Amino acid sequence: MCDRILRKCRIQNQLVRECLAECLGVYILILFGCGSVAQVTTTRNQKGEYLSINLGFALGVTLGVYVSRGVSGAHLNPAVSLSLCALGRHSWFKLPFYIFFQLLGAFLAAATVALQYYGEHSHKYINMALLLLSSYSGGELTVSGPNATAGIFCTFPDEYLSLLGGFIDQVIGTAALLLCILALGDSGQGSIPEGVQPVLVGAVVMVIGVSMGSNSGYALNPARDFGPRLFTYIAGWGVDVFTAGGGWWWVPLVAPCVGALLGTLVYELMIEVHHDPEDANDLCNMCSSCSLFCLFLFRQRYMWLFK
Repeated sequence: MCDRILRKCRIQNQLVRECLAECLGVYILILFGCGSVAQVTTTRNQKGEYLSINLGFALGVTLGVYVSRGVSGAHLNPAVSLSLCALGRHSWFKLPFYIFFQLLGAFLAAATVALQYYGEHSHKYINMALLLLSSYSGGELTVSGPNATAGIFCTFPDEYLSLLGGFIDQVIGTAALLLCILALGDSGQGSIPEGVQPVLVGAVVMVIGVSMGSNSGYALNPARDFGPRLFTYIAGWGVDVFTAGGGWWWVPLVAPCVGALLGTLVYELMIEVHHDPEDANDLCNMCSSCSLFCLFLFRQRYMWLFK
């Protein structure tokens, strides 16, 4: 009986199945990642510290990959999907669908984290204001200041960081992320057991966090930042989540995509293209992929020449 019902629930469309897997994978990532930030923030470091946040996101990525990899490949990041499309390893047609469901998963996870702090008297506050978070910040949902809570869900630059510095920071961090991810999935580097790869991807996120996280929170992922940011805008933090940090909101959207393409290009040109192919066809396909990728980047950078 149960098997019959489950078979009827099976979605036949492959793209829909992949999108749902991406949504759930990102949901797991943000649930544990932002959940760890919420616990550290609301307890004023009494039940966790910065390393707890690094672990939360690292393990969130690992478990999110385990959840979705068998269906969608576990991109969990629009920048990763974009880079794979540029390499010819993912369909451009699927890209907007993947991005939408990645954003949806992040939005729903942020709402779930907020729900955990939703109190019975929270109707006193505007737009779903959260009782505990409001109490923590003096009765208001704040974006900046010592008691700010918007940073639980999305990233903001430190006071000393300029927009240009933050942009460069995100480019470097995401380039490192993609470079390492491609290395982990490169059969020319030697075989890695499939069950171990998600753990190593989580380790990459962990090491980026402990080495590059202080400037702006190492978003590295447009969905990870914009989905929760959109939630905070709706839930009561208001337009300040888009104006704070000198209009920071667009940096975690654009810079990770640039960094992902840069990291992919560096790995392809310096490592993967130099593998000894098993046959001439492999070499031809690899060189063709790299050439198309270089052409794509050139046209994006110098598009004005073609107008």
